[in-house]
Amino acid sequence: MAVTALRGAHIVTRDGIVDDGWLTVQNGTITAIGVGAAPAISNGTQREIQGAWVLPGFVDLHVHGGGGASFTTGRAEDAGRAAAFHLRHGTTTMLASLVTAPHGELLAACRSLAPLVADQTIAGIHLEGPYLSLAHCGAQDPRFLRHPNLGEFDALLEASNGTVRQITVAPELPQALELIRYAVASGVVAAIGHTNATHAETIAGIDAGATLATHLCNAMPALHHRDAGPVLALLDDERVTMELINDEVHIHHALIHRLMKAAGPARVALVTDAMAAAGQPDGTYRLGHCEVIVRDGAVRLVEGGNLAGSVLTMDIAVVNAVRRGTPIMAVVCAAATTPARVLGRADRGAIGISMRADIVVLDEMLAVTHVLKAGEVVVST
Repeated sequence: MAVTALRGAHIVTRDGIVDDGWLTVQNGTITAIGVGAAPAISNGTQREIQGAWVLPGFVDLHVHGGGGASFTTGRAEDAGRAAAFHLRHGTTTMLASLVTAPHGELLAACRSLAPLVADQTIAGIHLEGPYLSLAHCGAQDPRFLRHPNLGEFDALLEASNGTVRQITVAPELPQALELIRYAVASGVVAAIGHTNATHAETIAGIDAGATLATHLCNAMPALHHRDAGPVLALLDDERVTMELINDEVHIHHALIHRLMKAAGPARVALVTDAMAAAGQPDGTYRLGHCEVIVRDGAVRLVEGGNLAGSVLTMDIAVVNAVRRGTPIMAVVCAAATTPARVLGRADRGAIGISMRADIVVLDEMLAVTHVLKAGEVVVST
């Protein structure tokens, strides 16, 4: 098999940064990493990338669309366009996030998206709803919110052919703890989000098996000195990984920095929560059944003004963190290593020998120049 070699870069490995480094890729995996003069290659491609940064491909646990297309439509062609858009921005592994909708629509979307997991366009399906709090529904259509139903959830698992990987639940709802236990037993990551839970109710959800916080701080009660609420419970519990939307709209950059420092990058997963308008001009779009307006980098419901996803891409989430002073090793962990662990994908999320060759190359200005997915160069500028 042909070999691809990248030379002259700062390579961010799981063990540290290799300056003036090189690596080789063959048959979809990283085969060697070194410093200085790279070995000659007779049967492949050599790319000189002096001064560039080589990072593992980004892993996004929470994304609804991008590039003018949406996963939430349930149409495979739209999902392919959205996935291709985020791939160009360095996301080599992503979940397709759906929003609250009638049960029949969710069943149809799960059936439609399942083949895209088989062909590795997406890594699975994330059900953001419908078992969410009305008080903190955000941009979820309140008409279709409902209490957890094990039979209904089981039908979604069956329709997806087992490709539902994650579900967001408000743990205070009736039957929520039972659903969390059932989801985890079925191999699905249970996340707490869009919730009005108390501190104690949140802990109960964690004890039931929830290990992820859906966009921490957003769509949940704020931390209060007389009511610790879900934020502190999720932050304090080492069993929980916290999604953070680092678009400098959803959470103040100082709080992002503080949360990453408090929890450590091994418990933070940077996500985009992007919707179809990512990469598109300002204007009016749809997220599920809701009409939204995009203006100056923020997405809000036309009715009510709630934030409704983002126009963020993972490369910008990384750049925002680095430019605000977070060490690049920590940023890479939060953008790739930690979310890969959440998904149980030990083959990716880090640069190392025998790891899957999902690679993002950033130039000195931290702009994406190359993306490799399973060793194949899919972006080259």
